Amino acid sequence: MLDLRERPFTDRGSRLLVMAADDGSLWVARALYETRLSDTTVLSGLRVFRGEEELRVRRALPSRIEFDGGVVLAFADAETLVLTGSAARAVWDQGEAAVDGAYTLVGEGHHPDAPERAAARWDAWFARLPDVREDLRERAEMAWWTLAVNLVDIRGRESLIPSKYGYVGLWNWDSYFHAIALRHADPDLAREQIRILLDNQREDGLIPDVVHDHGVLGETTDLPRSDLARLAQHVGGPPVREAVPVTKPPLTAWAVWKIHEAAPDTGFLEEVYDRLVRSQEWWFRYSDPDGDGLAEYLHPYSSGLDDSPIWDHGPRAEPPDLNAYLALQYDRLADIAQAIGRPGEQWRERAQALTDLMVSRRWTGVRFTTPTASVRTPLDLMPLFTGRLPAEVADQLASDLRSPSFWGERPVPTVAFDDPLHDPDAMWRGPVWLNVNYLLIDGLRRSGYGATADELTKRTLAMVRDGGGLYEYWNPVTGAKATRATSGFGWSAALFLDLAITASS
Repeated sequence: MLDLRERPFTDRGSRLLVMAADDGSLWVARALYETRLSDTTVLSGLRVFRGEEELRVRRALPSRIEFDGGVVLAFADAETLVLTGSAARAVWDQGEAAVDGAYTLVGEGHHPDAPERAAARWDAWFARLPDVREDLRERAEMAWWTLAVNLVDIRGRESLIPSKYGYVGLWNWDSYFHAIALRHADPDLAREQIRILLDNQREDGLIPDVVHDHGVLGETTDLPRSDLARLAQHVGGPPVREAVPVTKPPLTAWAVWKIHEAAPDTGFLEEVYDRLVRSQEWWFRYSDPDGDGLAEYLHPYSSGLDDSPIWDHGPRAEPPDLNAYLALQYDRLADIAQAIGRPGEQWRERAQALTDLMVSRRWTGVRFTTPTASVRTPLDLMPLFTGRLPAEVADQLASDLRSPSFWGERPVPTVAFDDPLHDPDAMWRGPVWLNVNYLLIDGLRRSGYGATADELTKRTLAMVRDGGGLYEYWNPVTGAKATRATSGFGWSAALFLDLAITASS
């Protein structure tokens, strides 16, 4: 069931959203990149009458909105909304029309069978949902619906966007998380998300942050003005004047290999291998300004955690997650090279050397540090992702995760519970994000802490199951949607699904 607020009526491939207004009427807007829905209204004030009696919305399903009296609103296609019924009248702020058979409210053509065809499309999509436990089924169906409606055409290619509420573009690491869920039922579509990004890779190897309707976001000169203003207010240090590359954390090879594990395709591995190598090399050639062998994030957006207090001291930082991802990427490049019969390029040796360098330069004997920030975040624990740490270091990180700083009924806060900067409701400053939990679960298993990974999986699934929706992030104290979090968020849907599928197998 859709509530027409957090879960609008929309369709796969459509930019149109039908939502409930505060006065009980419906309004329709179009989802566009970096544009508020209030600025893209198609029509507003929609109500349906029979005679003088208003026919209220009885329920909203993925395939249709049902009004009292048998009137139905359905998508005939991505651009066409159709009202069907008899002896009714639709009234909206911009006009009115009789509904006796079928009336095309938005779009063109005559589509009397729109509700039946929409139902068949959705039945076919839900039939592909992998099996999950019964207690997780309702939320899994919501997640599977979320992934479908977040698929839109961007520059001629079907792209899974994070949300039609404000995130209408194909974001870099979001796409990797999306692909991890899609691989279970539509591996070709999962591969397409990777291809879109790699097809927009720069010559120097950088994979852009966003592919959107008007081009790509690959450096600060491409940022919308609203982003520049927000960053100037939030990020410490002097403003950045020169053009700075903008990307996202290096998880491409990791995602490619996860797709391959579920649906092997050596042709795809051969297609992307050289581009993955170029991306890996970019980080050390262009994103290591002090030349110490440890890459840095040159811009807050490149970390994916742009509102984290890590950035309160300036626009550049080297939290422990980045080089952990890069070390794991070396191992995944080795896996791919072996699968396609290419020379190993000493990828395993490079993985271990980078891990050793992280330990020697950034391990204090107690924790991994971020040179410019003392705040404690779960990024301190992310070197577990490598699966290559010395046993005593890995044991300390696993123990820290299970400590009161990071562990609770709903772990893991994005700033430690006992850090003075912890705010359970502020983006990246305390709420739980599913991608952080998922990456930690992945790293725990790789590092040999299966029981902790299982417990974190259990608590994460319970939080989402009981929290009311698939949000951008959750308040770790209440388990509810954090105040400013977006609803219907793609990677939350995708990663919940992957964890639920794994837990149900």
